[in-house]
Amino acid sequence: MSRERVLALDVVAPLGSLQRRLQSPLFYGLLGCLAIYLQVGVENVQADEFLTAQRQAELVRLVRQDCGSCHGMTLAGGLGPALLPPLLRDKPAESLVATILYGRPGTPMPPWGAFLNENEARWIVDNLQKGFPDER
Repeated sequence: MSRERVLALDVVAPLGSLQRRLQSPLFYGLLGCLAIYLQVGVENVQADEFLTAQRQAELVRLVRQDCGSCHGMTLAGGLGPALLPPLLRDKPAESLVATILYGRPGTPMPPWGAFLNENEARWIVDNLQKGFPDER
């Protein structure tokens, strides 16, 4: 058998196995569940439903202490802009979430994505837009 034929079999053999898996009823069931999940979306669920009370308290402390070091301890502004509800209510939540996770290049706003997931950033935004809780 030629070297090219052997190399081709090395590539094609795993693809055949993958093709059989993709044709299984289990795959289509999982695909259907994923489609329903994406269609319904998680936007209809409040972000705080996914976070424990302990994690929420940690996020409050993070915002009050770490974000507060630039945005002011009362979030009324400092090096960074104020993070008060009247100023944030009309801003798109997705844009604010992206700012938290990825920062703002060319400004002092750092990315927090290494410390927060999207759901946690969404919880922070939801609370900033309605009035951020005090530390407990």
